[in-house]
Amino acid sequence: MTEYLDANGRRIAWNRIEGQGPCVVFLGGFRSDMQGTKALALEAWAREGGRTFLRFDYSGHGESSGDFLDGAIGDWAADAEAAIRSLATGPVVLVGSSMGGWISLLMAQRLGSRVVGLVTIAAAPDFTEDSMWAGFTDAQRAELAETGRVALPSDYSDEPYIITRRLIEDGRRNLVLRTPLELPFPVRFLQGTADVDVPVPVALRLLDHATGPDLRLTLVKDADHRFSTPDSLALILRSVEDVLARAAAG
Repeated sequence: MTEYLDANGRRIAWNRIEGQGPCVVFLGGFRSDMQGTKALALEAWAREGGRTFLRFDYSGHGESSGDFLDGAIGDWAADAEAAIRSLATGPVVLVGSSMGGWISLLMAQRLGSRVVGLVTIAAAPDFTEDSMWAGFTDAQRAELAETGRVALPSDYSDEPYIITRRLIEDGRRNLVLRTPLELPFPVRFLQGTADVDVPVPVALRLLDHATGPDLRLTLVKDADHRFSTPDSLALILRSVEDVLARAAAG
């Protein structure tokens, strides 16, 4: 049953499975929610294996309060930090999908030694700057400056993505690929070669930029950004199990 956490003036919807070991925390993507295929697959895995698992909706997403257009990376990172600090005890393993990959990297910086492992799925660090802003035309940049928003077509909805000036400006305050990124725990980056939203060079840049004793990138031929086929879901679960085993081993 969905429960709610009041944090930072927002009401965050969440679900938790009680079990053993580090709490596995799923961090969803841009405009996605905790009812998605990957989140529910992880919950089923946790329930079957007796693992602790937490999923939640950022503000403006899913069942949480707020308007999506009012939010930005800093807000959603604050939501994630509040949820983890309030609802997960002890060590955590983060599983970040797309934008959730970026936010999980911010959590790795903020939560310190509590993070003992990380799995990312089509991680999109710094996408507001390197994908959105870098891809805007001069006319779109001018529109953003003048009106505070610009509409982009979406492959996932008939409605366009509305990108706000605040999203871009706030993103610049939360970039992770411009400064050292130490990940001192087992990390598995998963990436599809057919992903047009977050292409393979983004994953290669992240792997090259991050430092740590146990970082691996797995490329899956022909997998797209959803990364939700049975084979892809099975790879996510195996990667989480691998990270948990390596974290337990020291």
